[in-house]
Amino acid sequence: MKHLASRYLALLASTTPELLALSLVAGLVLGIFPMYGVPTLLCAAAGVVLRLNLPAVQLVNAITSPLQLALLIPFHHLGGRLLRDLHWGGIWDLAARAIAGWSCVSIPLGLLAYFALLGILRRATSRRGCPPAGPEFRTPPDCAIA
Repeated sequence: MKHLASRYLALLASTTPELLALSLVAGLVLGIFPMYGVPTLLCAAAGVVLRLNLPAVQLVNAITSPLQLALLIPFHHLGGRLLRDLHWGGIWDLAARAIAGWSCVSIPLGLLAYFALLGILRRATSRRGCPPAGPEFRTPPDCAIA
């Protein structure tokens, strides 16, 4: 277990604060998508398309899985207020309303979480006097963000 944790911390240390913040926020926002099973696919697609830290995105996705189930009904109620005249019936009505509610919450939540986390990560790396991370720089082991 220690070996896996040290390998994961090495992955986190090799990314910039901007990329790590975007990876964690993408995992959070897409991880609470209100259709079971879909967040894993969305997180994988976002990680590949945006070149994010895929292990970080999927870790946050897995951690937010209980939150996804807990927010399904509140998202449905919020979407029901937005889509009052929608009557597809059955599971499609539930899904459409929950996705509408999720979209209203996830955009402001994602922006707020990104900028808050970005400030925290930048402050954490600047206190240690670490050089910028990236493919052209080799990050010293004592400059790990986590």
